[in-house]
Amino acid sequence: MLESHFSAQAAEPRLYVAWEQSGAFKPKADPDAETFSIVIPPPNVTGSLHIGHALNCTLQDILCRFERLRGKSVLWQPGLDHAGIATQMVVERQMAQGGTNENRRTLGRGKFLERVWSWKAESGGTITTQLKRLGASCDWSRERFTLDEGLSAAVRKVFVQLHKEGLIYRDKRLVNWDPHFETAVSDLEVVNEERAGHFWHFKYPLENGETYQFPIAFDEDGEPTEFETRDYISIATTRPETMLGDGAVAVHPSDKRYASIVGKRCLLPLADRLIPIIADEYPDPDFGSGAVKITGAHDFNDYKVARRHNIEMFILLDTKGRMLDADYIPEAYRGLDRFDARKQVVADIDARGLMLKVEDKLITQPLGERSDVVIEPMLTDQWYVDAAKLAANALKAVESGETKFVPESWTATYYQWMRNIEPWCVSRQLWWGHRIPAWYDEEGQIFVEETEAEAHAAAKAKHGRDVTLIQDEDVLDTWFSSGLWPFSTLGWPEDTAEMSRFYPTSTLVTMFDIIFFWVARMMMFGCHFTGKAPFSTVVIHSRVVDENGKKMSKSKGNIIDPTVLIDTYGADALRFTLAIAAGPGRDIRMSDKRVEGYRNFGTKLWNAARFAQMNECSLWEAFEPSAVKHTLNRWIVSELTKTAHGVESALSAHRFDEAAQISYAFVWGVFCDLYLELVKPLLNGEDEEAKSETRRTVAWVLDQILKILHPFMPFVTEELWDKTAEFGPKRTGLLINEAWPKLDVSLIDEAAAAEVGWVVDLVTGLRSLRSESNVPAGAKVPALLIGASKETALRLERYQAEIDRLARLDYSVVADAAPAGSVTFVLGEAIVAIPLAGVMDIGAEKARLSKEIARCTKEIETVSRKLDNPGFVAKAPAEVIEEQRERRAAYEAEKQKYEAALTRLG
Repeated sequence: MLESHFSAQAAEPRLYVAWEQSGAFKPKADPDAETFSIVIPPPNVTGSLHIGHALNCTLQDILCRFERLRGKSVLWQPGLDHAGIATQMVVERQMAQGGTNENRRTLGRGKFLERVWSWKAESGGTITTQLKRLGASCDWSRERFTLDEGLSAAVRKVFVQLHKEGLIYRDKRLVNWDPHFETAVSDLEVVNEERAGHFWHFKYPLENGETYQFPIAFDEDGEPTEFETRDYISIATTRPETMLGDGAVAVHPSDKRYASIVGKRCLLPLADRLIPIIADEYPDPDFGSGAVKITGAHDFNDYKVARRHNIEMFILLDTKGRMLDADYIPEAYRGLDRFDARKQVVADIDARGLMLKVEDKLITQPLGERSDVVIEPMLTDQWYVDAAKLAANALKAVESGETKFVPESWTATYYQWMRNIEPWCVSRQLWWGHRIPAWYDEEGQIFVEETEAEAHAAAKAKHGRDVTLIQDEDVLDTWFSSGLWPFSTLGWPEDTAEMSRFYPTSTLVTMFDIIFFWVARMMMFGCHFTGKAPFSTVVIHSRVVDENGKKMSKSKGNIIDPTVLIDTYGADALRFTLAIAAGPGRDIRMSDKRVEGYRNFGTKLWNAARFAQMNECSLWEAFEPSAVKHTLNRWIVSELTKTAHGVESALSAHRFDEAAQISYAFVWGVFCDLYLELVKPLLNGEDEEAKSETRRTVAWVLDQILKILHPFMPFVTEELWDKTAEFGPKRTGLLINEAWPKLDVSLIDEAAAAEVGWVVDLVTGLRSLRSESNVPAGAKVPALLIGASKETALRLERYQAEIDRLARLDYSVVADAAPAGSVTFVLGEAIVAIPLAGVMDIGAEKARLSKEIARCTKEIETVSRKLDNPGFVAKAPAEVIEEQRERRAAYEAEKQKYEAALTRLG
């Protein structure tokens, strides 16, 4: 007999081991089976399971388990990313805490990498264990790591081939520079955060004391009416230390204020260099003074202007963010930290009388995601991929429909990025990662080959003799190797059986924020090196936020740890919560209460199985659903058929929320709350034929439910699959290996649906009427059907006992009229009435409803005043506005309910 409850803590580890040991996670060997393949977005080797991972992997696992049930050969390819900066940071921090004064520089590259590999062996991959706790059915025997030798060989081949094709090159360009880690970083590793700062306004004197007339007052048409004589041009900056690297001052060509001095020069204070005043489209005449200092080596916009006008660029900082010892930097600032230099520059400008004003201002600061230091735009020599050329075929793959985005709206985001793509900086000044396969001779000539031996051979062919070569110190951006993930994990560049069978992969599930950084890279590399897009469908899921709709962050203290939720409520509850909330285009609000609610759903299923077992509902022989005779049994078979088709259709369309909702509604609302209640008289009755059929129907429907729910709630369904066979023939295998319910649409019985549907609608209506009329739960009241047809009267007679019991009625009967003081609703051709005289104080209930209506009206007015206030809407965060709209909608719905109840009371 089933235990009184399902113990997730005891059962989940045992069931997961059983799945793994059975080989259920491996693809079917059947060469004729249709394939379904999916690659896990490789989590960082340093990572631990967060709620975003839990959502992403739950959705993937649902698809994989669903397609296995549908008979496909499923490969879910797992693995980990070496996470260059994150891993190096962890090991360097560990060394710093060791008290030995060791760092990677004192240790040397070789010894440091040995230390990192040792850390990886001991502590890396914690997230893999956590994913197993979630129920992830990956083929762990194929687990890969982006620094595996096979994957590293693929990386070297790709780099060398792209270089020989002219698609990888070395160039001096502006990059995001992290002074803490002393490396270039990608846009993804930069967090823009608003912080309090200043806007300094300086004078740049014109050459030789020249002057011009600057307008200071204007008429209604915008024409100047007053002027002042100026011998300077005013600029404003949030980073005063960068002025030492200015190469020009730019104004807009249409800005008449400065037309007379364009082409002239001004003196760069402190550096005492003369720089040109140029015209360019970049400055905004309506922002600040309309004049912009151009510091080409330290600002991305300025860099473009400097390139357009061939303006000299002056590099100011070293790798640690200190002012360089360079002759174009005044000696007083050399060696200073950038922020100390800022203070000194401001003081010296003020001392020269060139300070116009200082404004307090919120500044958007670019911060290193992991270092939390201010990122500097820096002009450095780096390796670049010609992403624009690689993007061409990746664009065609989506334009042609070879690859589709779900929801389709994300296609526009992909197009926007790919059609405006910039060169991709792929070099990083780190030690942990794929070292760039490029070697330099004494003259600085570069030899790019897959091995050092090949590089020496190329150098010898070039020079006619052996030469000394030094390998590039840099490693590749982590996204470079993960961009090869869909095919490198299958053995490419070797022509493996897995590559021919499972590539292109079927579906990619990921979040919208890495469309640019990972999806685009995979599309570019896949199309270029295999001639095929790496996946046919890209499913973009939403983010998980807290119960108030706010983004989770450590600083806010609203982080939800999925492992704690699994410990408390079980993996099934967390998975179902995530799935049913995963609607396209909306954030997923997460709270303990929601997860607890879906744990109760699992409990409901468990109790239904216990009920079935206690009533001897077992399958002792083959069951033919089309042969059932009793209306209630025909009805549940019909409803199950609709459910199986609905869930299959929704999952095929990647509508996880719809599939989960259909399952939930059927299992809880139809099977448990209605069918099992309606068949109790049959199970306890004297009609042995009806009893036997009902027992077998209950058992068969429960089996199909376990199959339908398995992708969402694998643990409890697998446990029930085994335990419900305790008193019948033993199962021949695990549920994970069973077949999806293939139920012919001929099983949909509209006549049975109409008859039982009428009973369900009557019971549901009576329950709602009792609740909305505030009838005490324990009160037995009569129900009258007025104007009922002969067919309706016969239905009432057939199901009277079940209706009276489920709706908690004293009796139900056909009547000619409703007595005074009745509440009613319409069902078909009949009016259903509950007489309330003598059951409750109708006057008091009317007063209560009026009071509730007044309360809701007041709340609606309060919220509306906020939402109708332009100031509130302009300043309030989007999530606050949305919360207020939801509050108003909830109060309006509540008010309508009370008004309807009051109307019924007359």
